[in-house]
Amino acid sequence: MSHVFSDKTHRNLLSRIPQCTGREVADWLRTVEEGPSLFRFEEKVSWLRGEHNLAYGHAKAIVHEYDLRRAARKLG
Repeated sequence: MSHVFSDKTHRNLLSRIPQCTGREVADWLRTVEEGPSLFRFEEKVSWLRGEHNLAYGHAKAIVHEYDLRRAARKLG
């Protein structure tokens, strides 16, 4: 899960996703949730890039955010 940028860069990328993709981050998180059952971080990133034509940085930010929120749900 630590395949990402600094926290500041991650937040910056997330804030730009709606403008760059036309979809809200929550929508992308649902897309990952409802997508294929891929286990590895890079597999999810590659799937988003190939299936949804996302830039590499945006795909990484989405998958990282998905993993962070999923981990928080397990702890909560």
